[in-house]
Amino acid sequence: MSQLDSEVLAIKAIYSDDVLQSTDQEYVYILSVPSHPVVLRVRFPPDYPDSRPVIDGVESTGDAAPKGYGSHVLEVARETMNHVWKAGDVCLYDMIQELESLLESQSSSHDRTDDGIQDQYLGVLDVEPPSPSNLTASTFDPSPNWVVSTPKIEKKSVFIARACTVASPAEASAYVSQLLATDKKLAKATHNITAYRIHFSPKSPLDKELVYQDCDDDGETAAGGRLLHLLQVMDLWNVLVMVSRWYGGVKLGPDRFRIISAVAREALVEGGFEKASKVPKSKKN
Repeated sequence: MSQLDSEVLAIKAIYSDDVLQSTDQEYVYILSVPSHPVVLRVRFPPDYPDSRPVIDGVESTGDAAPKGYGSHVLEVARETMNHVWKAGDVCLYDMIQELESLLESQSSSHDRTDDGIQDQYLGVLDVEPPSPSNLTASTFDPSPNWVVSTPKIEKKSVFIARACTVASPAEASAYVSQLLATDKKLAKATHNITAYRIHFSPKSPLDKELVYQDCDDDGETAAGGRLLHLLQVMDLWNVLVMVSRWYGGVKLGPDRFRIISAVAREALVEGGFEKASKVPKSKKN
């Protein structure tokens, strides 16, 4: 099975079968943008993912769509594709997720001009994740910058991991709750397994060093402990990691733990947490 075929299966498992449809042309697919009345035509090069996919144009728009909306979605989709594609990595799922998020944030305000809308989505694409070393409890943000792994498929089960910086147990809980409340796909996942490690360094001799570690299996027995163990082995702090699994109907046995750890590690490495979140060892006098 090619990487494109695997990615198509993953997207259909996460969304629905009608989100992405093949055509009578090889490597050409029809993409129905989730939650938006626009259908796009996407063409994949034969050597995908080594080469960037091309969004050829708008296949159709819904009757209720305002005039020019299809062209606007096409422009945003092309800009998003250029942003998320990296040679050698599948990118369609990332493009759909980013596009859906951008369109939803734009539609929340109806009094923006066309130039304002363009400035908004370009600004979102340029956002950099915060440095873990600078994150404190006072910088609480209910919408952190999640780093998301590539979807992995094993016997029709789909696994996706995401990670972000976190400064307190309350913040970790809020981040997970906010994500599940705003992302319908994740809310429908069979399991959303989480783990975090948080370290507060004393700022004065009177302060205490505080350490928090916790995990949640969310019904996938022992999986949360595996994620926490991964954070311990990688010596990572002030990090929250979540792995979502959509069950495909076939039991995977112990292999599921290998896949859960693999996608989690990918998100952690991709986000640079290996280098940024290690706690400096105290010097001995």
